[in-house]
Amino acid sequence: MPRIFNQYVSPQTFSLLAADVVVMSASFLIGIRLRYLGDAESWSYYSEMPDFAYRIAVAIGVFIFCGYYNGLYSPRLFRGLSDQFFKLLQTLGFACFILAMLYFVAPVLRVGRGAFAAGLAAVLIGVFLFRAASDLWWRSVVQPETVAIVGDGDLAAETAHEIAYRRDLRMHIAGFIALRPLDVAVAAGQVEEARVLGSADHVEEIVKTHRIQRLIVADDRGQGLVPFKHLLKVRTRGTAVEDAHAVMTSLTGRIPLNAVESSWFLFSAGFRRSRYQSAFKRLVDLVLSSIGLVCSLPIMALTAAAVKLDSRGPALFRQRRLGLNGQTFELMKFRTMREDAEADGVARWAEENDPRLTRIGGFLRKYRFDELPQFINVIRGQMSFVGPRPERPEFVERLRKTIPYYDERLTMRPGITGWAQVCYPYGATEEDALRKLEYDLFYLKNVSILFDIAIVFQTIKIILTGRGR
Repeated sequence: MPRIFNQYVSPQTFSLLAADVVVMSASFLIGIRLRYLGDAESWSYYSEMPDFAYRIAVAIGVFIFCGYYNGLYSPRLFRGLSDQFFKLLQTLGFACFILAMLYFVAPVLRVGRGAFAAGLAAVLIGVFLFRAASDLWWRSVVQPETVAIVGDGDLAAETAHEIAYRRDLRMHIAGFIALRPLDVAVAAGQVEEARVLGSADHVEEIVKTHRIQRLIVADDRGQGLVPFKHLLKVRTRGTAVEDAHAVMTSLTGRIPLNAVESSWFLFSAGFRRSRYQSAFKRLVDLVLSSIGLVCSLPIMALTAAAVKLDSRGPALFRQRRLGLNGQTFELMKFRTMREDAEADGVARWAEENDPRLTRIGGFLRKYRFDELPQFINVIRGQMSFVGPRPERPEFVERLRKTIPYYDERLTMRPGITGWAQVCYPYGATEEDALRKLEYDLFYLKNVSILFDIAIVFQTIKIILTGRGR
């Protein structure tokens, strides 16, 4: 199963992305050729143009970019061919809007109205026909991978649930292989008797009988019941064997703290940060934040004026937060709550639809305008562009007593955006804090510049679609 940033990615996603590049390019060329079928002079003008290929590449690149933001490469979100067709129409509409602005700024990239219209129609027809054929092929020809889970406890049940949720991965769970005696495993109530394929001592027979292609070992009790001898035999015969902790991490994009021990953190891959990587990340932070600060100055001026007109109090809000290695700094943001939001001096988490929000505060939070002043925090070195969310000292003091590994998130500069921010909504409970920590630890384990770029793209997608948190 392919992975990106240690997360499982559907093979269909790769095939759709690669095929769209080829199909769109071919469709564009065919459409333009048909447009000038009886006009050899015009076709010769386009085909012999030195930068013709670059102009087509720019248009295709914009289509792919818009397709990503419109969910055109997320098979698990598809609800049939009609849904894909409307997503494709929306994608082409957004692409035309962006290309129109691009052509206004750089006329040299224009393809020509007649040629562009013909190419666009060909792209719509070509991509949809390919997706219809691809969808039929995936459903009728490509067989799901047969998986069995070696385990009968909470971790085994949770792993099965996550695999069932990710239908786009095309993994079929044949059943469970019990580590404990069958009557004990069934009585525990985590797995149904009908789904138990047998006991762990008969792994080899079960793999052969049910044609198992992948075994996922879920021993969440650590009682030494895993049949390593039998698993080694099926592994050397070609059956994939994986640890459930690693599978859960790849399925969910977080580290499930209820299922891992300290030794897992010590011996698993990841959590590596070199001096060169840190220096390069800091350089990227400075460049992006400087550009972001300059470009957002007009928006910040309008936002400050709107905050002042909307309610009493200062436009800019300063609050103590914990940064790298637990150092305190003043985070800056536009005020989104009433001036007396914490008049009693008690620190409270912000909630979704918080009654303390001002009229404009909800809008600012949804589209992240309130966080624009944090570019200054990044330039000062107090924050990073991407990282764990900066938390208040009062909350950290409370959470570190009840949540294991909470202090580990302080080993990196907090970020304006981050993996937990794009994957999990605002939380107002300790359970929410635990779940966000699981995403933060996943980020710390897999931190890289490419991962940061992916998080920035995901943040932009969330803002543009109005799903800001």
